[in-house]
Amino acid sequence: MNLLFAINQKFTDLLCSCIRSIVKNGGADHYDTYILHSDLQAEDKTRINLTAGECMTCHYITVDESIFEGFPESNRYPRQIYYRLAAPLLLPKDIDRILYLDVDLVVINSLQELYNTDFEGNYYVACSHVKEILTKINQLRLGVDEVVPYINTGVMVMNLTALRESLTIEQIKETAQKKMHTFLLPDQDLLTVMHGERIKLVDTMRYNLSDRMLSIYNANPKNEKRDLQWVRENAVIIHYYGKNKPWKDGYSGFLGTFYQHCD
Repeated sequence: MNLLFAINQKFTDLLCSCIRSIVKNGGADHYDTYILHSDLQAEDKTRINLTAGECMTCHYITVDESIFEGFPESNRYPRQIYYRLAAPLLLPKDIDRILYLDVDLVVINSLQELYNTDFEGNYYVACSHVKEILTKINQLRLGVDEVVPYINTGVMVMNLTALRESLTIEQIKETAQKKMHTFLLPDQDLLTVMHGERIKLVDTMRYNLSDRMLSIYNANPKNEKRDLQWVRENAVIIHYYGKNKPWKDGYSGFLGTFYQHCD
């Protein structure tokens, strides 16, 4: 199984926590893990390799940051968020598919079904965290002609073979520069503008579950309540996106227990 992360040095702790959860629960015999970075040091790599153990081989790819000069970024959204969009051009050419994961998540069940999902001609397999009305609002905000899904880019299976056929760094730059004045979440906005019509959606409650999504689902009286036991048996990825994170003070939520058990 091919895995992809894109980090800077300050996210090393979270990467190690995520890797521990994958080694424990991910369901594959072996992982080839590609780490796009610009500042990891030898001691960082040693620590990551020790965490990964024998069932995971880590491949470190140093990215020239100057490639992404002029891309919108902030402290919350560093330049590394764009590495995943350019990944088909940065990774070895013999890889046909890869599962990209943010580091602020944990894996609690097998990744196999998600990883092997049929692309059906699409570029990405991913989840959306927004309802229909917000999808239409994002369509208008970004100037997208069609109603396309607005995905969370923290979990994505990428069809590298298909993406390489048309993707260029220049295309990413030009689109970012043209649309940056409309961006709220730069990487997600950019992916929507560029590839929104080539995304296959899968079940958010299984593959990109957050405290917020669980609360919204359970608040709907039409839905049968899903408790922690349901999560343990059915969810695959718990994603602590946003500011509500169990390793920070003030965390409020039910899903932090899965982080504690994997760390």
